[in-house]
Order: sequence, then C-alpha cells, then structure tokens
Amino acid sequence: MPSNKRPSSFSARRVSARAAFSLIEIMIVVVIIGLMAGLVTYAATGYLERAKIQRARADLATYSGAVDSYYLATGSYPDNREGLSVLVPGYIKVLQNDPWGRPYLYTQPGKNNAYDIITYGADGREGGTGADADITNWDPEVTAMEKK
Repeated sequence: MPSNKRPSSFSARRVSARAAFSLIEIMIVVVIIGLMAGLVTYAATGYLERAKIQRARADLATYSGAVDSYYLATGSYPDNREGLSVLVPGYIKVLQNDPWGRPYLYTQPGKNNAYDIITYGADGREGGTGADADITNWDPEVTAMEKK
C-alpha cells in the first residue's frame, strides 16, 4: 500500500537548492565569457585593419590597370579635373571610396609615375605608419598585384 505522505518541507528545499546555480557560479561564468569576448575582440581588430589595407591595395591595382587601359585607348591619361570618374563604366564598373570612406586621390602627373593614385590610410592625413600609412599605386605590394 503506497504511502500518502508528502515530503517534508526540508527535503523539498534541499532538492530545489541543488537544481539552481549559486550567485558565485553565475558570476564566474560571466567573467569567463567576458574575458573570452575581450580576447576575440582584441585579435579581430588587427585582422580588420590588415583586411582594409589589403583591400586598398587591391583597389589601387585595379584602378591603376584601368588608367593604363584608358591610356592605351585614348593616348592620354585622365587629367586632374576628370580624375578616376572618367573610367566608369568603360574601364571599371564602379568607383568606390577607400576602406576608410574617403575617395581615392588621383594626380596627373604624379610624383613617381605619369600619375598617382593615393589613399592616406585610416587617419586621412599624409604620412603615418601602420593603418595610417599612405598607400599608392607605385607601392611594391600594389605593383606586384597588378602583375598577377
């Protein structure tokens, strides 16, 4: 015959206490998740800047090739007034801003070539190092991309 006894309130509390997490356990988990998120954010920041620099180099190689194609077709380079916009849509589909949101600068004649295409990097000012460094169409990394 089954007993109709109900469990005492003491044993009911004991069971419910085991099923829950303590405040200390929750705080430890939150701290661990915060530390992991901080590490991921720190690591991803460097990748993002390197990706922007690489995209700028690829854009400059594309635009430089388009300017050279324009020269072969017309016998002259675009002048400063026309700029890179004269390449759309015949030589490139769309003229994009640099990865930092500013237009690429075009000058003809250039300092080192017949023309220069420049982005001033993350800070938008001439000079700088790292992500703030200037990137031009005559940088070795850009000219190597053009040859591929």
